[in-house]
Amino acid sequence: MIHIKQFLERVSLQESKNNKTVVITLDDARGLRDEISKLMADYYKLSSSDGKDEVIKVEITGGSFK
Repeated sequence: MIHIKQFLERVSLQESKNNKTVVITLDDARGLRDEISKLMADYYKLSSSDGKDEVIKVEITGGSFK
């Protein structure tokens, strides 16, 4: 998520200087696009579950503890 962090830092810097534009290189824009796409795909995968609650069974034994 380095490109997203760098973009946010650039925006903050430009805001602190009261500038109205942020300029990034094409390579940085591609990296930002790729990271945003991955985040969106992960979000879609998580939010499109089939509505079934997953049951996780945990069994703890005390061994020889009495």
